[in-house]
Amino acid sequence: MKRISILIADDEEEIADLIAIHLEKEGYHVIKVSDGQEAIHAIQTQSIDLLILDIMMPKIDGYEVTRLIREQYNLPIIFLSARTSDFDKVHGLVIGADDYMTKPFTPIELVARVNAQLRRFMKLNQPKIDTKSSLEFGGFMISPEERTVVLYGKTIELTPKEFDILYLLASHPKKVYSVENIFQHVWGEAYFESGNTVMVHIRTLRKKLEEGKQNHKWIKTVWGVGYSFNG
Repeated sequence: MKRISILIADDEEEIADLIAIHLEKEGYHVIKVSDGQEAIHAIQTQSIDLLILDIMMPKIDGYEVTRLIREQYNLPIIFLSARTSDFDKVHGLVIGADDYMTKPFTPIELVARVNAQLRRFMKLNQPKIDTKSSLEFGGFMISPEERTVVLYGKTIELTPKEFDILYLLASHPKKVYSVENIFQHVWGEAYFESGNTVMVHIRTLRKKLEEGKQNHKWIKTVWGVGYSFNG
């Protein structure tokens, strides 16, 4: 059976070594790199199952690494950064990270989050026939099999989380989902003070759907309750 490979991209050698020790105790195969360029090369040339990524790295920072990876690859990404502001956390999640931890951190918690992300990813990517149906609302087409969104002939590029939120809402038009419901469905874990993350994803979704340029608003806010799809 293939060992799960985890890539650690951090220019602080002591931190990378500490993480590696704890992950190897869990039975994971660990690969370490010290800059963003090496991280991208490792993803392109090796079979990586999860990436632990620092933001402030030489050559290419963690944000840009995430953007480039998300263009081609679908694997869990956990940011591990000294940046502690809410803006940095939300920005990291919006551009495609699955989790965000701040330094200093406890290795036990990091390992727990790694295990949780891998369980969720493997569950969602088990080989199976996708019984989800494509959705069409006039000029709006959503394909869960290809994970594509086309609006009036234009392909809309979405992050995995943005797509999952949109498909959840569009699958049940007019049904109102609370922020808690959305988080539990899309992130697959218990809701805990994560409302801002959901709202930021909704806001970027609306921007990508160019609601400001159209009379039609695809995502409707039901004040005090949540969100629904206005198909």
